[in-house]
Amino acid sequence: MENENLLPEEETSLLTLTDENGQDTTFEYLDCLEYQGKEYLILMPAEEDSDEIVILEVEPVDEENENYLAVEDEAILDAVYGIFKEKYKDVLTFEE
Repeated sequence: MENENLLPEEETSLLTLTDENGQDTTFEYLDCLEYQGKEYLILMPAEEDSDEIVILEVEPVDEENENYLAVEDEAILDAVYGIFKEKYKDVLTFEE
């Protein structure tokens, strides 16, 4: 996938997340999508020269906080990625 100015009118949003081992990783925020009543973050590692997409489930903790969970169900990953690809088909070039 090539990023062709996904958000041309906005600055790139970066998120730094800390994993269960205490390691920080910075991601470029691409989108947040809803699927089957749950929200999923679509991210791309900012520090790597990679076209990898990361999909995390948003788990609300309270009004101000939320957790981001790894999605292990391949069917959910495929469905959310499919929605993302369809939404940005005119903005991004996806490699199959």
